[in-house]
Amino acid sequence: MTTERRYVGIDVAKATLDVCTSDGEAWQVPNADGDMDALCTRLRALQPELIVLEATGSYELRAAAALGAAGLQVAVVNPRQVRSYARSIGQLAKTDRIDARVLARFAEAARPEVRPLPDDETRALEALVVRRRQLIGMLAAEDARLKTAPAVTRKLIKAHIGWLRRQLAQLDGDIDGTVRRSPLFRAKDDLLQSVPCVGDATSRTLLALLPELGTLDEKQIAALVGVAPFNQDSGTLRGRRRVWGGRARVRTALYMAALVGSRHNPTLKALYGRLRTAGKPPKVALVACMRKLIIILNAIMRDGRPWDPTRAAVA
Repeated sequence: MTTERRYVGIDVAKATLDVCTSDGEAWQVPNADGDMDALCTRLRALQPELIVLEATGSYELRAAAALGAAGLQVAVVNPRQVRSYARSIGQLAKTDRIDARVLARFAEAARPEVRPLPDDETRALEALVVRRRQLIGMLAAEDARLKTAPAVTRKLIKAHIGWLRRQLAQLDGDIDGTVRRSPLFRAKDDLLQSVPCVGDATSRTLLALLPELGTLDEKQIAALVGVAPFNQDSGTLRGRRRVWGGRARVRTALYMAALVGSRHNPTLKALYGRLRTAGKPPKVALVACMRKLIIILNAIMRDGRPWDPTRAAVA
């Protein structure tokens, strides 16, 4: 006698978790520390093949960590993937219970890969890196406003810019301290920064937002970041490729590093020059450098060996 495999979807909100199994059982629990044990006990009894939650920014972490610690298979997925799947099956309505049911069906159909959750140190570094990017965005906005601001508000804007810069300097110190206090982070940071064109900002972004670096093969890591070219062949259209999806904040940091590398890193400079000579547009050549760079960094982290231009040329 065979047992039917169950898949579970959990729609996450700030206050509640809506749970639905692939065979239609549904219930709701509070999204609170005191309710995680009961949720884990009930789901362990069902012995699900896979539990899927959407990434919400932070509200899913409590449940995902508790379920993972209970020995259950948990995948945290991109909400865009799930919405695309919902549209593909004609599910246009959206409520918490419907979303949980769609997640359960998505789990059964797509079987997303289970990856380890970031540890506390990585989540703390991620929070600092994200906050740094927010401050940079606010600084850019205030600098733009200052150029056209009337005299009556210029003093206020300048004061705010000064405060933001002090906050940014303090945050940079906090990030550096977090990395330097952790032997593991420090070793990884030194490996990443051994590559010409990778500085503090790029290295810390990768440490915080791409913990899978060094654990995947080159195709997987390029696709995860969003720099892997995908075919766009249809009808008479042939030969076009484009990158899509991935982690935007990682890609932004990688773009800046590749831009510097196309001028100062010998491997990337040679690649960029070869593609431009072949007639490729600058943006296409730069994306190729981004892909090459993440593959090099992935190999460095995998092998635990610093930058070597002779090895990088064939990475």
